[in-house]
Amino acid sequence: MSQQLDQIVETLSQLTVLDLANLKKMLEDKWGVQAAAAAVAMPVAAAAAAPAVEESTEFNVYIKESPADKKIGIIKAVREATGLGLGEAKAFVEAADATKPVKEKIKKAEADELKKKLEEAGAKVEVKGV
Repeated sequence: MSQQLDQIVETLSQLTVLDLANLKKMLEDKWGVQAAAAAVAMPVAAAAAAPAVEESTEFNVYIKESPADKKIGIIKAVREATGLGLGEAKAFVEAADATKPVKEKIKKAEADELKKKLEEAGAKVEVKGV
């Protein structure tokens, strides 16, 4: 019985508020009852019906700021992460404006590790889910 209830809860969680309102009306008609506490139950139903925010599985890592006195360390970290040559990594860091990612579409663990390395080198870093 518990598995069946879990399945019902999962199904109801995926309904829109409008669908839940229609379901309520259909159940009232079928069972010949009226839900007296509809005003109280509706916010709960609306919360249950709200689409779950999908957590990102891929992330982009951006350098937001690279202080001049920390550039050498940041360039080394970018080279290590990307495989760019010295000149390319230097140009990348100097042009970094938080619009071009250091790495794109990587797993959360890799993004966190890269963020940590870049921050240890002195960069201000942002990780955004894709």
